[in-house]
Amino acid sequence: MASEAPLSSRFFVLCDDKGGRHDTQFDKAEPVHRGEAPHCPRCGAPIGMLMWQPPYRVELEAHGQNLGDFAEGPGYDRLISERMAEAFQAEGLTGLLGFHPVDVVRVRGKRNGLGAGTVSRYLAVTACFGRAAVDEGRSRLSRNRPLTCPECRDPGVDAIHGFALEPGSWQGEDVFRPRGLQGRILVSARFASWVQRHALTNMRLIPTEEYLQP
Repeated sequence: MASEAPLSSRFFVLCDDKGGRHDTQFDKAEPVHRGEAPHCPRCGAPIGMLMWQPPYRVELEAHGQNLGDFAEGPGYDRLISERMAEAFQAEGLTGLLGFHPVDVVRVRGKRNGLGAGTVSRYLAVTACFGRAAVDEGRSRLSRNRPLTCPECRDPGVDAIHGFALEPGSWQGEDVFRPRGLQGRILVSARFASWVQRHALTNMRLIPTEEYLQP
C-alpha cells in the first residue's frame, strides 16, 4: 500500500475480541421483525442488511470470564453496555445510531452464574454510513467484480490486505461504515483513545493498513 500513513493510521477496523476475557456475542430472540435494507441513493442497490425492528430481544453468549461492553451478532446491529452508551453520549462522540434498550432473555455459556436478571443493561446500535470512501489505488483489495457505482462502490471483496481512505472524504464521524467496504465498521483515533481511557472491553481496533481478510 502506498504512503500517506498519517491519514490511514487515524482509522481502525472495529472487531470483537473473540477468545478474550470478555468475549460476548448475541443472537436475536423471537419474535424478530425486520424492515427494509438500506439502499444506495444513486444506483438503488442494497448496501446493507435488513434493518432490525422492535421488539429488541436477545440471547447473550458469554464465552469469556465476564460480559463485555461490546457484542457482535447477526446483521449490522451491535450491542453496547449502558456505561459505554453513557460515556459515548457524554463525550460527544458521533456515528452510532439507535441506542434502543434490549431485553436480555437468556445468557448462554455463562461461567459466573449470570442470569438474565443480573446482566447489566445493553442497547442496540448501528454504525452510520459515512461519506469516507476507500481509496482503491492505495488499498490492497481483491474485488469479485468491477466497481460500477461511484457513490456506493459496493461490490464485495474476496480478500483484503490493508486499505486506506481517500484523503478529504472523511467527514468527522467517530464510528462509520465507509463507501466501498460497507460491511466493515471503522472508528477514529479519538474513538480508539476513548476506548482505552474508559477501559471498555471486548473490542479489537485494527489499523486499516494492517487489516487482513484472506
